[in-house]
Amino acid sequence: MINICNRKNDMPIMKHRNKTLGEFIIEKQEEFKYSSGELSRIINAIRLAAKVVNYKVNKAGLVDIVGAAGEQNIQGEDQQKLDVYANEVFIQTLTNREIVCGIASEENDDFIAIHGKAGDDNSKYVVLMDPLDGSSNIDVNVSVGTIFSVFRRVTPMGTPVTLEDFLQPGDQQVAAGYVIYGTSTMLVYTTGHGVNGFTLNPAIGTFYLSHPNMQYSKDGKIYSVNEGNYIHFPQGVKDYIKYCQMEEGDRPYTSRYIGSLVSDFHRNMIKGGVYIYPTSSKAPNGKLRLLYECNPMAFIAEQAGGKASDGYGRIMEIQPTELHQRVPFFCGSQNMVEKAEEFMAKYK
Repeated sequence: MINICNRKNDMPIMKHRNKTLGEFIIEKQEEFKYSSGELSRIINAIRLAAKVVNYKVNKAGLVDIVGAAGEQNIQGEDQQKLDVYANEVFIQTLTNREIVCGIASEENDDFIAIHGKAGDDNSKYVVLMDPLDGSSNIDVNVSVGTIFSVFRRVTPMGTPVTLEDFLQPGDQQVAAGYVIYGTSTMLVYTTGHGVNGFTLNPAIGTFYLSHPNMQYSKDGKIYSVNEGNYIHFPQGVKDYIKYCQMEEGDRPYTSRYIGSLVSDFHRNMIKGGVYIYPTSSKAPNGKLRLLYECNPMAFIAEQAGGKASDGYGRIMEIQPTELHQRVPFFCGSQNMVEKAEEFMAKYK
């Protein structure tokens, strides 16, 4: 008889990786440029909000938290109940701690200016986020996630934040990360000094360092794209998909597409692969948002040795012009992204 409750069998994975997220943040504080503690507190706030959202995600189906909320966001997409809930949790957590001067969310039409209790605006940072990426998958019990991005404000401290503080190119990010709510809940983030992943131990509510120094392999064998839209794709993407399917060398590659950016990105970073959401005749500018999805994921990818492109150039060099700007997205193992860019260049 196997004793599945043997606590000794539960712990070996943590035996040599028992550093908590809190301890890790304190240890790495000196890497946070210009920060006197605020950036550490932002990561801690996101950690707290993620645990609250994780609790609700795990109760989906048991309480009235699944399904559409009956509203649409600014992109004209139906909001799920968990979209609204996660958005409120992250905004309230960041606001209550008075550690940011502004928040922009995929779920809100405009940015939110945060004022301190004294009415000042002395915080240095703004946060942009997709509070619940892939929320339409909740109803079918598929992994979803949260994506966040942190910038140092460019307007003078003590003045209200403006749109200028949010419309910064991705190479100005000081931190970015995501939380994946799956078979286990993980928080993965970077501050420009590599990528580290932390897994939540639900028994005690603590994140432990489980994936130190995460890295993309230069090559991969997975391509992730919604091939149901093949007929609408530009010719360069069609040609690249055929290349991936061709039997030659280490090909054909394996097709894996979940439909949740966080989930597809996370798998490809661990196993090696490329994620593609291109322009199409149905979405001429692409579907993913530059500020809430592509920039933070690009920062993580580059810090993990991968690459992120719009098909022609570096994602993080794009100068944003609006909060909810959409762009095509090619992201993953460096050689795979560069090969996709070769096919795109033929039809530029």
